[in-house]
Amino acid sequence: MVPAELVLRSTRVITPEGMRAASVAVAGGTIAAVLAYDAPVPAGARLEDLGDDVLLPGLVDTHVHVNDPGRTEWEGFWTATRAAAAGGITTLVDMPLNSLPPTTTVEHLRVKQKTAAGKAHVDVGFWGGALPDNVADLRPLHDAGVFGFKAFLSPSGVDEFPHLDQDRLGRSLAEIAGFGGLLIVHAEDPHHLEAAPQQGGPKYADFLASRPRHAEDTAIAALLAQAGRLDARVHVLHLSSSDALPLIAEAKADGVRVTVETCPHYLTLTAEEVPDGASEFKCCPPIREAANQDLLWQALADGTIDCVVTDHSPSTADLKTGDFATAWGGISGLQLSLSAVWTAARARGHTLEDVVCWMAQRTAALVGLDDRKGAIAPGHDADFAVLAPDETFTVDPAALQHRNHVTAYAGRTLHGVVKSTWLRGERITADGEFTAPKGRLLTRTG
Repeated sequence: MVPAELVLRSTRVITPEGMRAASVAVAGGTIAAVLAYDAPVPAGARLEDLGDDVLLPGLVDTHVHVNDPGRTEWEGFWTATRAAAAGGITTLVDMPLNSLPPTTTVEHLRVKQKTAAGKAHVDVGFWGGALPDNVADLRPLHDAGVFGFKAFLSPSGVDEFPHLDQDRLGRSLAEIAGFGGLLIVHAEDPHHLEAAPQQGGPKYADFLASRPRHAEDTAIAALLAQAGRLDARVHVLHLSSSDALPLIAEAKADGVRVTVETCPHYLTLTAEEVPDGASEFKCCPPIREAANQDLLWQALADGTIDCVVTDHSPSTADLKTGDFATAWGGISGLQLSLSAVWTAARARGHTLEDVVCWMAQRTAALVGLDDRKGAIAPGHDADFAVLAPDETFTVDPAALQHRNHVTAYAGRTLHGVVKSTWLRGERITADGEFTAPKGRLLTRTG
């Protein structure tokens, strides 16, 4: 009999082979075995019978702006990781910007790690940043354990994180390719953005016109060309424009080493429904039309888009003004991402197994954690979310765990209630209650 301290039993467990009734044995924080549903409970083990609630692997969100230190009033490790845990996310990777200092040197990484220590309710890793003047810092950051490097091809919105022009993109990408690293890219072309009409004001249609699809398409085409030339590994962040999908599909077919993400807000919200003045919906690139959204879902289904992550980018409420030109661009979605995506996915005929693939399995693979995260399989960390997939709730901003209670999902009814979340075999949240922080700080090991 497999030695274990804990057994979680459910009629619906999502494993890499599919959903089935099973008992999952946990020993030392690791999944020891996935057993038959009615397997005997090992001597001394505690049984948690979940009934018909679904046992999922804990989600892995590789695109989160924690903003700590320096802009902790926007978020912070304590609140961000509580929101993640409440939403079934057990691992997140923090973006290098919107904190002060940004994670662009090893010294700055140490500041970030010191800030996060003892505050993380879930496991946390870190991206480094690629700036015009820090090529010499990239390899040391890689050796220090960042999971890759974030770059902007257009202004980032904060002065301390300038964007790369095409020449500097090439230099950074060549350096990163030289040590086998990963560059993740906010791909909007600055020239197309500058040429677009800039109306300002409360009308969402005016904001949408200021961030046209061809700004994304042009930047992605240039990135794919550079990646192909250098045989570099690149990842397109928060894809919004469906017009770029043929370019991406062709590049993948040609062997370009590119992966692509999109976000819950692009899959669940549409431009047609954004009220004027409702800048809680503002993000860059923007939420586009329903027809565009349909094509993003199709691309997820056929594998052109690899994964779904939140791009959780919160701010204080006063920065979400009614003027789309001046409001902070970012959607707060950590706690709601699983339920939002599942609500839309089930309506389109997708399964929970699909959602796990997009939000756990492939995101873990993106950052090289798929040997320990993102799957209910022996040898993996015993990280779980327990979901009641048919139960619904109405989003109350005041009930959210992230620091500032601003959300584009306010008042929406979503399917999928996270009943509890487990990290290395310990229940870290259930029924709105949290344990003391048990998250670890992760570094790249491969």
